[in-house]
Amino acid sequence: MTEKLSNKNLALFDFDGTLTDADMFTKFLKFSATKKRAWLIRLTLLPLYGFYKLGLFPAPTLRKLASFVAYKNKPISFLCPIGEEFALTVIPKHLRKQAIERLQWHLQQGDTVVVVSASLNLYLEPWCKSLSIGLICSELAIKNDKFTGLYLNGDVSNHIKAERVKSMFNLKEFKRIYAYGDTPEDHALLSLADEQYMNWVKQ
Repeated sequence: MTEKLSNKNLALFDFDGTLTDADMFTKFLKFSATKKRAWLIRLTLLPLYGFYKLGLFPAPTLRKLASFVAYKNKPISFLCPIGEEFALTVIPKHLRKQAIERLQWHLQQGDTVVVVSASLNLYLEPWCKSLSIGLICSELAIKNDKFTGLYLNGDVSNHIKAERVKSMFNLKEFKRIYAYGDTPEDHALLSLADEQYMNWVKQ
């Protein structure tokens, strides 16, 4: 018995650098960190950032360290409104026109659209909710109404992107799969797709 395909397509979008023209994770750190936490970030992570720029320190580890320093023991009531404000006021300024047009094209076709990102749920959840699109991303863990600074299920990058997509969807049910990315961290995600776009160039 053959499996029946739906008429729907699946469109998978990386966020930072693909839908946006800037690294929104870094911008959110600056937007949300208190003066004390910003000082701690500079003190503890600046040397590691230099190694990262030289390709000597992995981005996923740097993101997790930065999140821990910035958000450990921050109350939900303090941080979530900041994430919503960032989604409303900052993200729109950095959206690529071409990217949003493509995303809207998929929505108009009735496709299932999902952002798959190593960026944080604090600002991606309200942004994706405003567009009624799906989201797979890095999530901060919570304990006693405070963020622990740790990631709930790891940094969603590299092969984790593909694994999380496959755990959420039966890919065989889709007529066609599209994927959009901009860095090597997106290669595994793009490998799931019938149509792959790297930096908006069809592969």
